[in-house]
Amino acid sequence: MRMLINVPETVVADALRGMAAAHPELTVDVENRVVVRRDAPVAGKVALVSGGGSGHEPLHAGFVGPGMLSAACPGEVFTSPVPDQMVRAAAAVDSGAGVLFVVKNYTGDVLNFEMAAELAEEEGLRVARVLVNDDVAVTDSLFTAGRRGTGATLFVEKIAGAAADEGAPLDRVEAVARQVNEASRSFGVALSAVTTPAKGSPTFDLPPGELELGIGIHGEPGRERRPMMTSREIADFAVDAVLTDLQPRGPVIVLVNGMGATPLLELYGFNAEVQRVLSERGVVAARTLVGNYVTSLDMAGCSVTLCQVDEELLRLWDAPVETPALRWGR
Repeated sequence: MRMLINVPETVVADALRGMAAAHPELTVDVENRVVVRRDAPVAGKVALVSGGGSGHEPLHAGFVGPGMLSAACPGEVFTSPVPDQMVRAAAAVDSGAGVLFVVKNYTGDVLNFEMAAELAEEEGLRVARVLVNDDVAVTDSLFTAGRRGTGATLFVEKIAGAAADEGAPLDRVEAVARQVNEASRSFGVALSAVTTPAKGSPTFDLPPGELELGIGIHGEPGRERRPMMTSREIADFAVDAVLTDLQPRGPVIVLVNGMGATPLLELYGFNAEVQRVLSERGVVAARTLVGNYVTSLDMAGCSVTLCQVDEELLRLWDAPVETPALRWGR
């Protein structure tokens, strides 16, 4: 397998060095694996810190900046960051208003962020945690107890980040983040297996002409494997799975997300089918975001995330944001 890297051992550090060169608005500590918005800490503002294994870019470091995260902690590929990273990040961005940890529901992330919160509190920081567990495909997986955290992470970081930028106190920012998670559901599909730098070959067997319905962002198995389906058929299956679980009673924000190797030509075509299903089911898409945002290295595939919103959540979604991977309104 050909990969655009030097050696697997330095792939994360190399990427962080490249990110630092491309984004002078960020402070990138390559050695300690922490990415911070350069103007942090911002006086009187609640800080948002997230992180996870590398390989899901632009999540999370690509969402650091005004309107979203204050800092991110990238781990090794598909491996949780360690508590020292999280404490270092929290200390770097804390203004005294408190820190919210946004944690995807994977066992390593949950345990390490929990330990980091305890260590940070011992150092005098106020810390709250919100768990993202939006994936409806399976209840438990190879990496989790309970539902996996996937595309809704973007919604939580954007909407809670906007609340923090407006000066909301920690308990309010935490409540907004929980509301967004509870109002969000996701479903993913793999058209090809993922290849990690360390392994250099696909991490699971997905024969040509087959797809995996309900895949996780690390390549975890989903609900079932089927012969290749059309974009229309995949949208029917995936959106039905999300709507059956969410049962929205109002408008939704839609994320049509690529898993890393799916071009926008295909994602926009898939979005047309997603919008068709929503229209047929009487669900209003208030906003739609299409692109590769929560990825799985070189996996071909897609995911759909819906978040039911009220006027306040939609207002916070529309609020200005300026990060490497998401920006509008500034």
